Amino acid sequence: QVQLVESGGGLVQAGGSLRLSCAASGRTVSSVAMGWFRQAPGKEREFVAAIWWSVSITRYADSVKGRFTISRDNAKNTVYLQMNSLRPEDTAVYYCAAGSPSPTTFISSTAYDYWGQGTQVTVSS
Repeated sequence: QVQLVESGGGLVQAGGSLRLSCAASGRTVSSVAMGWFRQAPGKEREFVAAIWWSVSITRYADSVKGRFTISRDNAKNTVYLQMNSLRPEDTAVYYCAAGSPSPTTFISSTAYDYWGQGTQVTVSS
């Protein structure tokens, strides 16, 4: 089992920044990548970003490319999502996930086995 705990959400004005953290514990060796997803009210959960633990590969949704940065600290088993130039449409519950997605499945929530409880991000206009 892998336990994931997110933190760092909150309320911010449009144009502002937030940094989310996701601390992983347990059998982290069973997961090769971490992802961030988000879900806004009335919408489906969508992919935001992914990063692999042992290789320098990151992937982003087009909607956040150039504004969000995913990074990792292997020693701390922690993944971060730095979110800059936030927009009201970024408002959602953000979830981190752990799993073993392939280069073609990383955008699918079904490719991840473990999920955090989510953290609310609200961007006011």
